[in-house]
Amino acid sequence: MAQPKYRQIASELRDQIVSGALREGDRLPTEPQLQEQYRASRNTVRDATALLVNEGLVHRVPGRSGGMIVRRKVTLTFHAHRAEMPAQPMAETDAWRSEVAAQGYEASQKFSLTIQSLLPDLAERLHVEPDSVAVLRRCVRYVNGQASSLQDTYYPMDLADEVRELLSPKDIPQGTTKLLAERGHEQTAYYDEYVSRMPTPDEMNLLGLQAGTTVLLHIRTGYTERRPVRVSFNVFAGDRNQIVTTHGDVRVIAKFRPEEASE
Repeated sequence: MAQPKYRQIASELRDQIVSGALREGDRLPTEPQLQEQYRASRNTVRDATALLVNEGLVHRVPGRSGGMIVRRKVTLTFHAHRAEMPAQPMAETDAWRSEVAAQGYEASQKFSLTIQSLLPDLAERLHVEPDSVAVLRRCVRYVNGQASSLQDTYYPMDLADEVRELLSPKDIPQGTTKLLAERGHEQTAYYDEYVSRMPTPDEMNLLGLQAGTTVLLHIRTGYTERRPVRVSFNVFAGDRNQIVTTHGDVRVIAKFRPEEASE
């Protein structure tokens, strides 16, 4: 069965981008030019370029001198099985920076803090009363200067009252996982969830997402022997991230995928 025409157009333009025939900063042909070249309607051409926008291969620049511009596609691999493990020798922030650097990119991030009332779902996750107050620590992470993901982590207020560093809007040098372990709240279990969905308006703004681009959501609830102590919502721009997990003996995997040898 033949592909719809808009997919055929998108495929040919994608091939030109991947092959280097169209390079970063180059403009795609204009809509009228593509209509004439492919004998296609305006809507068909727009559907084709929308696919490329959603894949992160081009972005729309407004104005007469703008158009559809080829962008550098930066895809960061997030190793979920390595994230925030208490035994690792560095803080979560340093571990993330190291992973970004190992993939040849530049890392930066911004922190903020607010106090919020919990919605019923969050209160249930943290096993606290509905409408309880919690600390929200937000970290927006940038790769090569472009927002790539954000992390919202909620801590019960009674825990923050005990571990006062959680109330700082700045990065915690040893990382929150190690900090909590040092104060008698070692996380011994994690419950991870993975969701693909459309972004909220706030996420679209923070991550600079084009219309139609999905996000990858990784939700991690951390437990001590006594209670859940935090819930983290890691929101990844779907056009510039992939999530990887490994299971079992990673040394076997590393024989065939050397990049996993850093486990």
